[in-house]
Amino acid sequence: MEQSRAGEFEEFVAARWSGLFHLARLLTGGDRHRAEDLVQESLVKLWFAWRKVADGAPEAYVRKVMVRAAARSARRRWWGERPVEQLPEVAATGDVSAVVAERSRLEAALARLPTRQRAAVVLRYYQDLPEAQVAEALGCPVGTVRSHAARGVARLRQILGDVIEPVG
Repeated sequence: MEQSRAGEFEEFVAARWSGLFHLARLLTGGDRHRAEDLVQESLVKLWFAWRKVADGAPEAYVRKVMVRAAARSARRRWWGERPVEQLPEVAATGDVSAVVAERSRLEAALARLPTRQRAAVVLRYYQDLPEAQVAEALGCPVGTVRSHAARGVARLRQILGDVIEPVG
């Protein structure tokens, strides 16, 4: 029985690692090392709750753990490294470099958002979750999710300089 549960957990981790890591990178403002730590910490908590959530929604559970842990981590920031305004130049290799540069630009802009706005934008638009699931993960009402997401997107547009002209 225990080996069966352990096998299910390992299968879940193998299948979802990439998606969870991507979510963690976005939640941590693009910091790869903090993202790895966030995923590991969340998976440890999932392991201890696996019996309860395995038959339900383990991905929703671990996503909620990640969002809350990222928020806690943002409140107790370590000042050993400081972000810089501009990323270093990267060697251009074909058409892929423009996509990577734009993704890096967006991740840097996401990192400048407040924690809850960043979480709302990432969960709503990157993870494509409905507002109700985002509200559950953030532990707030749906209206608050809408507000955080709208303000986050507006701030991203401002940071990125993407002014959209109204039609009409």
